[in-house]
Amino acid sequence: MAQEKIVVEGAPRATRGKNEARRLRLTGKVPAVLYGGKGEAITLALNAKQVGAILRSESGHNTLFQVDLGGKHEPAILKDWLVDPITGRLLHVDLLRIAMDVRMRVRVPIHTFGEASGVKVEGGVFEMVTREVEVEVLPADIPTEFKADISGLALNQALRAGDLQFDTNKIKLITDKDRVLAQ
Repeated sequence: MAQEKIVVEGAPRATRGKNEARRLRLTGKVPAVLYGGKGEAITLALNAKQVGAILRSESGHNTLFQVDLGGKHEPAILKDWLVDPITGRLLHVDLLRIAMDVRMRVRVPIHTFGEASGVKVEGGVFEMVTREVEVEVLPADIPTEFKADISGLALNQALRAGDLQFDTNKIKLITDKDRVLAQ
């Protein structure tokens, strides 16, 4: 999976507080904190458009990107974010600093395809029970999604986390392998 380099502009914030955060948002920035790894926590102002684009992208919150701190790039992912329930605007973001050589735990969405034979032939109802699984993986190997073919699923059969196909040398399943994903 080739990762094109995504860079988000970040500027350190000198002051904190509601007024400063409001002023930032008016200029198209979003207040953020970068923490984790070996450095200390830094308060930042990030380009809100770039962060929004990452959240809407195919890899979503698992997107690995570079925070540009005045020419010095730090790899990070979005750990948490706050959205205004009315306007849908980003209010605040927490970034997690990433060490490229350290495995990390992430949640990866599951997308099913095909039509279950239990639905098509036996008149059953398909139900998605779990929409994501937790895995441990190096940052560069984070999958966008797991695809699962459900066309072989008969009535009273279930697709379990252990049935997902992936490279076990790169990805370790943290979710219980017997966990039902779909039935």
